[in-house]
Amino acid sequence: MNVKLVIASLAALAQENRLAVFRLLVQAGPGGLSANRIAESVGIAPSLLSFHLKELMHAELISQTREGRSLIYAANFDAMNNLLGFLTENCCGGNSCSPVRLANCVEVGGCA
Repeated sequence: MNVKLVIASLAALAQENRLAVFRLLVQAGPGGLSANRIAESVGIAPSLLSFHLKELMHAELISQTREGRSLIYAANFDAMNNLLGFLTENCCGGNSCSPVRLANCVEVGGCA
């Protein structure tokens, strides 16, 4: 994954309203939600929501499609999974990171 895109994604998610919007869209699934529905659910004014949606689209974390007169926003699950994969790529030195194994790694200061 492109490091610049990783940084843009993390920066986009490092803001309370954008994180709430992204989590809502993940919960909504591939069908997404209209901008009005997002604004109502998250409690953000539509003008402010537009700014946050642009930031998430710039980071390629969400997509936008037009349905009639409405704009529908949906989480980009491939981008989300790529970001998670990038963040965990070298987890536990390449060994399996089950919760039990991870707890043991923390206790002993590293995994072998």
